[in-house]
Amino acid sequence: MADPETPSTAQGPVTISTSSAERAPIVYFDGASCFGHHNGAIQIELAANLLMPVGAAVRVDVVQTAHLRCSVAAALALREALDKALAMYKQGQQQPATEEIPVVKN
Repeated sequence: MADPETPSTAQGPVTISTSSAERAPIVYFDGASCFGHHNGAIQIELAANLLMPVGAAVRVDVVQTAHLRCSVAAALALREALDKALAMYKQGQQQPATEEIPVVKN
C-alpha cells in the first residue's frame, strides 16, 4: 500500500492546462484562522483582516476568505512549495536592494 505521507510520482509528469489559468481565483489571506482534518482530508480555513471605520476609530474584522481542503499528499506538496517560495524570498532579501549604475563616459 502506498504511503499517504509521500506524494506519488508514479503517474509521470503532470501537465497543467493553460486554458484554466485565467479562470483560477486569486485567494488573499492574512492568516489561517483554524485547521484540522476529517476523513483523511486536511482542512484549513484562511482569513483576512478588514478595516472598518467606526466614527474616528477603526475596527478590525476578520473574515474567512477560503476553505482549503486537500489530501495529505497535496498538503505536503503545498508545504514544499511554500518552503521553496520562502527560501526564494529570503535569498532575494540578502541581495543588495540597489545596485550602483556605472558611470559611462563616451
